Amino acid sequence: MTRTRPAVRLGPARWIVYGVSVLGIAFLATQLVFFVQIGVWTFVNPSSTAFMRSDAWRLKAERPDLSIRRTWVPYDQISRNLKRAIIASEDANFANNNGYETDAILQAWEKNKARGKIVAGGSTISQQLARNLFLSREKSYVRKAQEFVITWMLEFWMDKERIFEIYLNSVEWGNGVYGAEAAAQYYYKTSAAKLTAGQSARLAVMLPRPRYFDEHRNSAYLAQRTRVIAKRMGAAELPE
Repeated sequence: MTRTRPAVRLGPARWIVYGVSVLGIAFLATQLVFFVQIGVWTFVNPSSTAFMRSDAWRLKAERPDLSIRRTWVPYDQISRNLKRAIIASEDANFANNNGYETDAILQAWEKNKARGKIVAGGSTISQQLARNLFLSREKSYVRKAQEFVITWMLEFWMDKERIFEIYLNSVEWGNGVYGAEAAAQYYYKTSAAKLTAGQSARLAVMLPRPRYFDEHRNSAYLAQRTRVIAKRMGAAELPE
């Protein structure tokens, strides 16, 4: 007579270990996917980003008359005025940092602590690109931690010029408007290569709140901040 073995039952502690193990493996697998994808993008241009895809769904529901506007242009076909303006406005030490700015992160931490919620991130251009490519617009410390990891991957695989090229072709500039070429056409009926210093400074100032400034183009803050960035552009160091 064959005896059947009783089913093995996992106790609560073992279930916890099992669950943590599954989550850990899933996390590591996700990081591996990100790592390989970024390696591919060293040579291949990203066809879309997480922000673009979520925006496409939003526009389909809210504004079916609009669609994502984006035209990829090579780095050398984007005005140096725009490159200098964005560095002056968003990340003055972009050419020399390792993807992070400790002082900016600490300042953001103090500001968030004072407000009791996340209102600032202290993000560099590389961190902004990490968020745009893979993450959501949600503000949380978990998302910020993932942003740090992806930023390290970007800096590992790519030189600064490639990071900036992808950023310039992927960043949001209005309601469904993505990338320098689409922004130049949308706001000034010109190409990204022909943007003037004044136009570039204004576009750079719009970046933190592109949809808002798309709808409030006569904002006094936008005009005042544009003048400030225009004065700083000459000192901006471009990546080589």
